[in-house]
Amino acid sequence: DMPKKVPQSIRKIATSRDFQPSVRIGKSGITENLIEEIDAQLATKDIVKIKINRGLFERAQIDDVWKHLADETNSTIVSARGNVCVLWR
Repeated sequence: DMPKKVPQSIRKIATSRDFQPSVRIGKSGITENLIEEIDAQLATKDIVKIKINRGLFERAQIDDVWKHLADETNSTIVSARGNVCVLWR
């Protein structure tokens, strides 16, 4: 299953400084509720910016976190920089 190609317009939104994270991952980590929240936001607005609170995961784990969330919400990673990621569906 190839991830779908991200349109330029979506990339533009994703990298815009005005586009603020609407989901934060705090000390409770990756929960069912968190995944449902991301899912619900993707359903209404196609694109979601997620931020992981500092110190929650090792740097090496973060890519796996993004992959997991993308898989769980059937979405595509548009951009992932450090502890911020944009998902699109």
